[in-house]
Amino acid sequence: MARGFRWRKLLETGHFATIQEIAEAENINPSYVSWLLRMTLLAPEIVEAILAGTQPAGLTRATVMKPFPLEWQRQVFS
Repeated sequence: MARGFRWRKLLETGHFATIQEIAEAENINPSYVSWLLRMTLLAPEIVEAILAGTQPAGLTRATVMKPFPLEWQRQVFS
């Protein structure tokens, strides 16, 4: 998850222009870069819970692969 936030900052500051450029620089699949970048759109409380290992049981990789609301207050994973 920390990589996702770092990549987002690199995109925002213009260090990289595309996900493809990040993937090439990191020698990884662009879909993985996209997935981790998408994780940076989760509500801060959810990110903190994931990092602490206290996320709800219903919050799985499969769950966050599906579309989720961008509005933090509507992000409920049970």
